[in-house]
Order: sequence, then structure tokens, then C-alpha cells
Amino acid sequence: MVQWPQTGPSGPTQPRRIGVIGGGQLAWMMGPAAETLGLELVVQTGSQQDPAVAIAADTILVPVADAQGTRALAAQCDVVTFENEFIDLAALKALAAEGVIFYPQLSVLAPVLDKYDQRQYYQHIGLPNPPYVPLTSPADLSGLAEQADTIGFPLVMKTRRLGYDGYGTFILKTLDDLQAAWAQTGYAPVLLEAFIPFTKELAVMVARSVSGEIAVYPTVETQQVDQVCRRVMAPAAVAPEVHQQVEHIARTLVERLQAVGILGLEFFLTPDNRVLINEMAPRPHNSGHYTLDACVTSQFEQQLRAICDRTLGPTTLTCAQAVMVNLLGFEHGSHDYQPQRQQLAAIPHAHVYWYGKAESRPGRKLGHITVCLEAEADPREIIQQIEAIWYPR
Repeated sequence: MVQWPQTGPSGPTQPRRIGVIGGGQLAWMMGPAAETLGLELVVQTGSQQDPAVAIAADTILVPVADAQGTRALAAQCDVVTFENEFIDLAALKALAAEGVIFYPQLSVLAPVLDKYDQRQYYQHIGLPNPPYVPLTSPADLSGLAEQADTIGFPLVMKTRRLGYDGYGTFILKTLDDLQAAWAQTGYAPVLLEAFIPFTKELAVMVARSVSGEIAVYPTVETQQVDQVCRRVMAPAAVAPEVHQQVEHIARTLVERLQAVGILGLEFFLTPDNRVLINEMAPRPHNSGHYTLDACVTSQFEQQLRAICDRTLGPTTLTCAQAVMVNLLGFEHGSHDYQPQRQQLAAIPHAHVYWYGKAESRPGRKLGHITVCLEAEADPREIIQQIEAIWYPR
């Protein structure tokens, strides 16, 4: 991988040991980039079997929300970053007050942990949002019909905290559906959003360094199956003004947040080519996995460069186009799927990543494959070939 010039702190004050809260595949994929940059990763995670344990210089074996574990992590590291958002924010704020450096900053994570807070923040800084209203407790049942009417059916109901990969997200067509779905959550705080009749779902990775340098990756198209990302196509086949809207939103958001690190942003594209922001992830993101093999600088290297205040690497594609397909679990069992993986690896210009998870279950991310393509290739044909190999007929 190309080595880029360093800027920012030098000598003994430059970060060398990076703490990572979370030990899944996102932390695991930071390993090669850390080695390239001469960094060591120390991982806080709950299981010795988690993927990132294999690449860590040291491991703190406690759950990611254990703040005392994070205290021990920070004692070994110069800076702490995140692989997921399943954290105890209040407890981490106490550590930050003691001098622990978190990147992205806790102020960046704060509006992300609750989907209602996230929507309010986007509205506050003038980013284009779908219409939304919150429901907070059973006391809201008496006005449920009126609240739903302000959004209109169909609508999307999301649990406000701890939802990911489609968990806690419901697409509802009637008031009866809404009442039943909310009851199913135990009347947990939820967010109702307008269902956007989008033409495409888009995503982009954007990084900002300690010194304020910004790097934006190409806009990509994502395709979901059962509300879990199945496919990514880079770059997205959209009009130039759409790419411009996405980049404007990405730059606006990281500037207003003064974020340090890499962020993944998801969007809806409407039939009249308007871009609406959906959600933000303040970390490497599934929609950016293609960058490992199809960009000059991967999202994982960029994350480390940003939080160590090194010069950010170029984000340009190294091929005309690329597709990334998630290898999702489709059954309950313990298999390594070696025959399928060998067939996938035989596809020209394919790069297969296997996360080493011991068990499969439907929808679980077990690995991914990226294929770099020539300009004239049809990405849909490659996707069909991959999915015919991976998923049972």
C-alpha cells in the first residue's frame, strides 16, 4: 500500500498505540492498515473468538460498554476509537474529563446513539430530512393516530437506540400495523419516519483529520435485502448534481461536528434527484468495504490516518468500477463454506474476505467479496454470479 507523507504531531507525542472499542470485522480490517502505518491496535471486546483478537497487539476482554475496561484500554493507548456505538456514553464522558482522547469525539457520537436526536441534529444544521415524529411512552397511544397522520402511511418505525442492520426497523402500512409493532417493542421509544419512495439508496465515506483536512470518497449505490445491505456498486450511476449534493452534505456534516475520523453516511435519492440523509455511522462502514481493493486509500487506513493527524490519503478509484457483495448467513449452523469461498475467489479480479465467525445465522455478516471491473462490464451480471454461488437455490 502507498505510504503518504505525515503531518501533524511528530516525535514521541505522535499516536502509536490505538485503542479500538469493539472487536468485530471492522476492527479486524484495520489490522493491515495499522501495520502499514507502524501502529499497534489494542482491542476491547467481549470474546476471545471475536475477529479482531487475531490482529491485536493486546486485548481487553470485557464487553464494549464496560467503562472500566475502557479505562484499562486507554491506559495502554494514545487515542481510543470505535468499531461500534454500543457504548455507555455517560461513563465515557467521565473518562474524557480525565484526559482520555476519543476520536471521533464523544460529541460526535452523542447525536448518533438516539435516532431522534440524530434527526433533530440534521434539521438543526439544515440538512434535508424525511418528515419524522417521536413516540416516547405508552402515554402517546392516545394520540397515535394523529401522530401517524402527520407522517402518512406507509411509514417506517425505528427503535431509537441500538438498532442496526435492519434490527428494530419496521415498514408499516396501517394504524393497526403500527399499534402491533410498537406493542411488540414493549412501547420502547421509537421514531416514525415518512417512507421515501426512493429510486436508489446511496452512501459515502468522509474523513476529517485532527488538523481539519477532509477527504470524501466516491458516492456509491447500496442495495438492501430484508433491510440488510447486500450489495454496493461504486461509483453510483447518478447525475453529477447528485454526487455534488452528497459531497456537500458530507462536508457540511463533518465540518459542523468538527468530527475527527471517518464517517459513513446513508441517503435516499428521490425521483426528482433530491438527496435526503438517512443515517450516519461515526466509524468505518459496510458501504465502504470496497475501498480495500478499489481505492488508493482504504477506509480503514483513512480512519487511522485521520485520528493520528497524518495526511489523508487519496480517495480515488483504482479501477473503472467495483462491486461489493456481503456474504450473509442464510441458515443456522457452524460452517466455513470453503467450497463456495473457493468458487468466489476464482472470479477474475475478486477479493474475498472471510471474518472467521464460528456460527452462521440468517442475515449475519460472515464475509464479503469485492470485484474490480472494467468500464464496459455490467455489475449486475457479476452480482448475479456471486449470489448464485453463495446463496442456495
